[in-house]
Amino acid sequence: MKLRQFLILALTGVLLGMLGANLWKWQQQRHPVAADTTGPNSQLPDFTLPSLDHSQWRAEEWRNKILVINFWATWCPSCVREMPLLNRLQKAFADRDVVVVGVALDDEEAVRKFVQEKKIGFPILLGETHAMDLMVRLGNRFNTLPYTVVADRGGTILMRKFGEISEDDLRPLLEKITQGH
Repeated sequence: MKLRQFLILALTGVLLGMLGANLWKWQQQRHPVAADTTGPNSQLPDFTLPSLDHSQWRAEEWRNKILVINFWATWCPSCVREMPLLNRLQKAFADRDVVVVGVALDDEEAVRKFVQEKKIGFPILLGETHAMDLMVRLGNRFNTLPYTVVADRGGTILMRKFGEISEDDLRPLLEKITQGH
């Protein structure tokens, strides 16, 4: 194969890859997956993951809370950008039984350092190998990060969001489900 043919083929492959990735990203951001109302994932499954202090955190223990579960990593730019928002919303809704929980798919030391530097004020769990399975059980079959799930006090999944979450995505839902509390 001549060098010119190789370069044209390589450039075509890169361009098609970029087009496909951007199309997929656009689709995920514009069309978040709604909660299943009849499927097997309509209820938040019980799961147990370790926290940064190595105590075991079990979802069932927080069943009477509204949970915002965010899967993230320190090496994920979108994940890092949404952390200040999640911190603010945790503070704003804490008195209304909303708990933001971060599930880190990352090295423990990197997570610990990030949490300290950014002053994260909500529980951070270490995903280890179980988090990938949990994400799939919660509807993220492509293991996209960040990925956010909101469940009400009874464990019913109200929202699933692929990609970076915005205040416009989350605050109206939290306002609605915490009304009267």
